[in-house]
Amino acid sequence: MPIWKAIVLGVIQGAAEFLPISSSGHLVIVKEILGVDLESGGIFFDVMLHLGTLFAIFIAFWKDIRHLIAEGIHIVLDIFCNLAAAVRNLFGGECKYRKVIRSSYRKLVVLIIVSTIPTGIIGVFLSDVIEMANGIVLIPGICLLITAMFLWIADAADPGEKRPKEVSYLNAGAVGVAQGLATMPGISRSGTTITACLLCGFEKKFAVKYSFIMSIPAVLGAVVLEIKDVSSLSLSGQDILSCMIATIIAAIVGYLSICFMMRLIRGKKYKYFAIYCAVAGLCTIGYYIL
Repeated sequence: MPIWKAIVLGVIQGAAEFLPISSSGHLVIVKEILGVDLESGGIFFDVMLHLGTLFAIFIAFWKDIRHLIAEGIHIVLDIFCNLAAAVRNLFGGECKYRKVIRSSYRKLVVLIIVSTIPTGIIGVFLSDVIEMANGIVLIPGICLLITAMFLWIADAADPGEKRPKEVSYLNAGAVGVAQGLATMPGISRSGTTITACLLCGFEKKFAVKYSFIMSIPAVLGAVVLEIKDVSSLSLSGQDILSCMIATIIAAIVGYLSICFMMRLIRGKKYKYFAIYCAVAGLCTIGYYIL
């Protein structure tokens, strides 16, 4: 793949992954327009693009992610301590149990796990449909219209006040379902999950942060599923260089997109993205028909 095409795709992935306009949909459309060969190295290229945006999330939210990892480890340790205490109590001991969920970060860890479960289930069941959809330009066009509808709803949603302690596990499951449906190309993952968060009453800034951080397990899962096919590919030095450049571009642009979205949430401006997605969807459908 020529380096200039890799740069274009890296910019699109970095921007569209976090802006509510669907990176998967735009990549399908632009690959079709640029004539990118999806059979030769396409899987490896997609993996590297996703790794680039994953780096962006870690850089932007490293303080939160560090706490989440630490508290996740402590949750596991407390669970084992409680199991040990339960065994001792069976034999006449009087051991006290530890409260496992005792901080906002611990609650957030569990909420993310709950959100990931329906996402994974939907992703597995829709895997064949998603693979088929990635090869038909018409589907991203239709899904972009669906994204436009979601963004219009998000713009009209009343601001909530829920932070981790107030968010229910049912809320987290609903957001996870939204993320699972967003695996279809053209349905924006960030736009759909942010809309779901706002409808569940999340505080606006927390809604955006939760949307981005909860994508980490989903992106890692997608990378693991795709990476198994990379070893069978024959990649040239040019292909590897293009992938590396695209990864770096996706990470840089992705970080800037995250910063932009964290500022954008202060006002109701999703309608502009809704208009863009509607226009892009109609143009894509027209391109397919003509």
